[in-house]
Amino acid sequence: MTTAEWYREFGLREARGSSPAYERLALAIAEDDELLARLDTLPEPKRQPNLLFAATRYLGGPVEPWTTFRDWASRHWDELAAVMCRRRTQTNELGRCAPLLPVLAQLPQPLALLEVGASAGLCLYPDAYRYRYGSHFVGPANSPVQIDCAVTGDVPLPDRMPTVVWRAGIDLNPLDVRDDEDLRWLDSLIWPGQPHRPARLHGAAGIVRGDPPHLVRGDLVTDLSTLAAQAPAGATLVVFHSSVLGYVSPADRRTFVKVVRSLPARWISNETPDVFPDLVGPPASTGERLTTRVALDGQVLAHAGPHGQTLEWL
Repeated sequence: MTTAEWYREFGLREARGSSPAYERLALAIAEDDELLARLDTLPEPKRQPNLLFAATRYLGGPVEPWTTFRDWASRHWDELAAVMCRRRTQTNELGRCAPLLPVLAQLPQPLALLEVGASAGLCLYPDAYRYRYGSHFVGPANSPVQIDCAVTGDVPLPDRMPTVVWRAGIDLNPLDVRDDEDLRWLDSLIWPGQPHRPARLHGAAGIVRGDPPHLVRGDLVTDLSTLAAQAPAGATLVVFHSSVLGYVSPADRRTFVKVVRSLPARWISNETPDVFPDLVGPPASTGERLTTRVALDGQVLAHAGPHGQTLEWL
């Protein structure tokens, strides 16, 4: 996929209906030869739309209107490229806990959670947040975080929260919400037009600061087994990941699957269909809109919105 195609697809399939500003920006970049040429000087993983837009916001730049963004990006390109090369797309979107919770609640309790691509570990606290699935509420009423998720199909909505006794995560570059710059980067990754997400992020950051998870800097292929071995006996080990494996090469994905299947663990994946094309399941009813597939041990259970805003149970 060319850089132009990448930005066009992002605008049409990911940003459309979620962030009008990013939709307009991505589609304009897809037609701008000069900016595309600048992006193509970067390593391929660093050309991501999300990364460019987050780096712009991190540096205080505009994302609209298009002409203002283009002028700013041209004048600040060296600084912008430096942030893109130094940082990673680590959205750590709390909404992705909503598609995971019905699966976690059905597993034998208590749970030991191990997240692959954990970023700052905010999704390691699904039991600390309150959820609204349509008219169904679950989770602590006094939580500073509420996650809303529109549901379709016979979703097994939990009446109680899972019991989590251990939380750990692995990431190439773990973030720490106690660090102001790391938290500012997470803020920058939030899309414009989604005013509920900043308050939710900071509410979760307050929870995590009070009880930090065990985050390890490491590779999901070579270091996962070592971390998994630290899980406490008597708990169901759950290895999970959301919108992470798309940034990993196909060869490493295949190796990762072999590693995770070799562990005494349950495996929850929440990725776009192209990441694990061999997983069998009917298509989502959302048409061209991007969705992820929620699977337990390789069996597809549901389709979800990329930020967990919808859940379609199969």
